[in-house]
Amino acid sequence: MMKFRRMKKSTRTSFFTYALVIVAFLVIQILRGTVGIGSLLEGQLIPICAYIVMAVSLNLVVGISGELSLGHAGFMSVGAFAGCSMANALQNVVAAEPVRLVIAILFGALMAALAGFLIGIPVLRLNGDYLAIVTLAFGEIIKTIVTNLYVGVDGNGLQASFVNDNTKLAEGGIALIKGPMGVSNAARISSFVAGFLLVMLTLIIVFNLVNSRAGRAIMATRDNRIAAESVGISVTKYKLMAFTVSAALAGAAGTLYGCSQITFAANKFDFNTSILILVFVVLGGLGNMWGSVIAAAALTILPEALRQFSDYRMLVYAIVLILVMLATNSPAIRSFFIRIFRREKDEDGPSRSMKKEAAK
Repeated sequence: MMKFRRMKKSTRTSFFTYALVIVAFLVIQILRGTVGIGSLLEGQLIPICAYIVMAVSLNLVVGISGELSLGHAGFMSVGAFAGCSMANALQNVVAAEPVRLVIAILFGALMAALAGFLIGIPVLRLNGDYLAIVTLAFGEIIKTIVTNLYVGVDGNGLQASFVNDNTKLAEGGIALIKGPMGVSNAARISSFVAGFLLVMLTLIIVFNLVNSRAGRAIMATRDNRIAAESVGISVTKYKLMAFTVSAALAGAAGTLYGCSQITFAANKFDFNTSILILVFVVLGGLGNMWGSVIAAAALTILPEALRQFSDYRMLVYAIVLILVMLATNSPAIRSFFIRIFRREKDEDGPSRSMKKEAAK
C-alpha cells in the first residue's frame, strides 16, 4: 500500500483503470459460468467493449489534445467495413476464427489510421468550431461513400463499383460490401474475451502515449499553442499523432463491433453515434480515461435496461444525463468529496506516525 501511494498520480490512475477493467471482466465471466447474466446484458457485452474503446480513443483527441471531433463514427465505419470485408475474404483461407479476427482488427485499424492521417493533415490546421464542422462533414462523406460502394472478390481478384452494382462475380465469389445493404458476415467471430483484450490494449496504448514525452507535448499544445510553438514544439505533428492513434483505435473498435453482427449498414455509424461517443467522454470527464470506461459501459446498458418504460425510456435517459452533468460540474459536490478525502487523509496521518514511533 505504501509503495502504491508513493507512485506518481498518473501511474496510480493507470493501475486503477487496469484493475477496474480486469475485475469487471472476471466478475462477468464468473457470473456467466454460474448463475448467468441474462440475455439483455449478454447481447451488450461486445458493444460495450467497442464503445469503451471508442470513448477512450475520442478522449485522446478531445480531452488530451483539446480538439473537438464530431466525426469519430466515420473512423469506426472505416474499420468496420474494411475489417469485416477482410474477415469474409479470408473465411476460406484462415479457418481459425480468433486468427481471422486478429487479422481483421489489424487491417481495420490500419485503414482507419490511414484515413485519420489523410484527413488530419489539412483538418488539424483548423481550430475550434471549424475543426468540428469539418470532422462532422468527414463522417457524413464516409457514410455516403460506403452506402454507394459495392465490393466483391472471386477467383479473378477484387472487383468494385460505385452507385450501381456492376460486379460480376464468378461462381464461388463473395460479395464483401453490398451498397445500402452493407456487410453480411458469414459468422460472428467477435467474442467478449477479444473485446476485453482490445480494451486493455487500448488503455495501455493511450496511457503510455499520454505519459510519454509526446503526450506531454500534446498537452502543451492544448494548454497554450503559442507557448508550445515558441519552444520548438510542432503543434500540427503532435496533434496529428493523437488524431491518427485515435482513428486507429476507433477502426479496431469498429471491426470488433462489425464482426459481432450478422449484418450492418453504414447508417449505423451516423452523426448520432458520434454524438453518443462524445457524451461518454464528457460525462466521464475530459482527459479521464477510467471515467470514459465507466460512462461508456453504464450508458450503453441504461437505454436497454429502460426499454420496459416504453415511451418514457428516452425521457428517463435524458434526466439521468442531466443529473450526472449537474453532479460532476457542481462546485458544492466537488468540495464535499474533497473535504471527505482530506478528513480521511488527516485521520490516516497520525496513525502512520504512531506506527513509525512504535517501530522505533
